[in-house]
Amino acid sequence: MTSQQDKATAFHALHIAGTPLILFNTWDAGSTKAIETAGAKAIATGSRSVAGALGYDDGETLPMDDALANATRIVAATELPVTLDFEGAYARAPQDVAANVSKALDTGVIGFNFEDQIVGSGDLHSIPDQSARIEAMRNACHGRGVDAFINARTDIFLKAPRETHDADMVEHAIARWGLQGYFSFVLAAEDVGRGKPDPEIYLTAARRLGIAPGRLLVLEDSQ
Repeated sequence: MTSQQDKATAFHALHIAGTPLILFNTWDAGSTKAIETAGAKAIATGSRSVAGALGYDDGETLPMDDALANATRIVAATELPVTLDFEGAYARAPQDVAANVSKALDTGVIGFNFEDQIVGSGDLHSIPDQSARIEAMRNACHGRGVDAFINARTDIFLKAPRETHDADMVEHAIARWGLQGYFSFVLAAEDVGRGKPDPEIYLTAARRLGIAPGRLLVLEDSQ
């Protein structure tokens, strides 16, 4: 059986500059097996699909213990690395983030999608606060001997009206991204080709981050 750290190492190796890793979200053991059979190299949970499958809304309304029990079943269903959409880690204070991350590592996951929005509000954590939260997450992982992959998600585009998206917002988003990976909602499919906003904004961001323009994904509105 592959160790948790070996899976973490394998997941890190899948991230190649200029070639973004595309992950398909799973919500339970059954969907995990289907995704694995289709040829996936790694598994990623999605908070909305997990919550919905268990009868809850997205946004940490699903009790954390239930979310982690589900993650345990998903990890047990596959030998692939599994990264967990942990939303805001069900905590605000860094020490509470660290405690919850340690519990999450008990499931066998090797990475986290970690949001900078204050769950349940329209606000974002300040950059210093979110930096401290990410540091706490990283230290918790290292304390457990797991070099977990932290995908730092920024919701700056999600929270702002599309007509306000501009180059300054790109700079702000880049300042909020950190560690190994980043995740941001950008352009809704219905706005492609309508100039709302100018796609060049996102192409600029892609180039700044070393992504070939042809690999920039157009995303439907989602959480």
